[in-house]
Amino acid sequence: MTPQLLNKAQILTIYIGESDRWRGKPLYAAILELLKKEGIAGATVTRGVAGFGAHSRIHSAAILRLSEDLPLIIQVIDSPDHIARATELVSPMVREGIITLQDIQVIRYTHRYLNPLPADRLVEEVMTTEVNVLTEEMSIAEAWQKMLTLLVKAMPVVDSEGKVVGMLTDEDLLERAGLQQRLSVAMNLEKPILAEELAYLQKSTLTVGQVMSKPPITVKVKDSLGLAASRMSQHGIKRLPVVDEHGKLVGVISRVDILRLVAEITPTKVKQPIKAGRTVEDIMSPKIPFVKRDDDLSVIIERMLENGLHRVIVVGDDGKAMGLISDSDVVARIQPTQRRKILSALLGKTRLQYSDITAADLMSPGVLAVYRETSLLEAAKQMMDQKRKWLVVIDEKGLPIGLVDRQILLAALSSG
Repeated sequence: MTPQLLNKAQILTIYIGESDRWRGKPLYAAILELLKKEGIAGATVTRGVAGFGAHSRIHSAAILRLSEDLPLIIQVIDSPDHIARATELVSPMVREGIITLQDIQVIRYTHRYLNPLPADRLVEEVMTTEVNVLTEEMSIAEAWQKMLTLLVKAMPVVDSEGKVVGMLTDEDLLERAGLQQRLSVAMNLEKPILAEELAYLQKSTLTVGQVMSKPPITVKVKDSLGLAASRMSQHGIKRLPVVDEHGKLVGVISRVDILRLVAEITPTKVKQPIKAGRTVEDIMSPKIPFVKRDDDLSVIIERMLENGLHRVIVVGDDGKAMGLISDSDVVARIQPTQRRKILSALLGKTRLQYSDITAADLMSPGVLAVYRETSLLEAAKQMMDQKRKWLVVIDEKGLPIGLVDRQILLAALSSG
């Protein structure tokens, strides 16, 4: 059963009698064997306590009628194409009974082999207890400088009682404070603070409380790790403030904290079924924004804007990935006099003309590449070991076929 099943699925229900047989075997057993052989995700047989069928004969599980032909119900849930194949195979075997089909929505599909996340662990076992905070009254200039100094992109905001009232992120500064600069770019510059942006913020009368994201998305210290991971995936965020029963901040749990814990699980100890659909190929984004090593800066920015991503893959003449370029790389590795023009182009406000700066000049050489059949556990381990935020999925020829980032990986590990 693949992740696509969560979007669209069907349930096939087969009503037969307990005494029905197929080639010398009980019919239900023969059907189960056939479905398993065909790779169907799973099937369940339920034994009825009473019922009657086409011949209007009442069958009961009463102690004196245990030998009667009791009704059996076989239910199969899978994707529409698999259900169509199952129906085609099973229909000739059911000589007396009913077969029904319904469209359903699967909101969760998991089992111990598909979900290596130790979801029952408590948030307090994994969270970071030393947390830097902002206050509502703090100016946005002061807050931004503090975030740059600490090299973080988001910080919890607390009131006078230490209760979490919001989160301030680099996106809040970009969208609500009029800051025309990504914090991630600034942190990669030689100087930690861009003078023009800081001067702009210092003139602003806005406070943290006016631009922060609220209400805050939090978890409690006694909540499960599974809940924290699910909440991060659902809202697309990297970290959650952890609060006590009174709403006071006691820690922070991040996506990296959870992935690091998952990565500690030895992949070889988890027997992953072939049909589990838990490889990087199942979750990767097939959208691969790439440029060639000789492409100039205008092409790089165009690819980023086309795909709505902040990075592109650089490929060599053989089509294999040789490096990555992020928007931070673009700004940090060009002359200061050109930065304002480049920032405007990255924001889609102007179109950059041809430049003599190439992808080979800007890229961070080397990528974390894994084959399509790599398990999620192994992928998480490699990302944590090598401190990478992205990995490139390659085929048997070594050519890139997809991308996986930490957010995608966490969502897959937590939802099973």
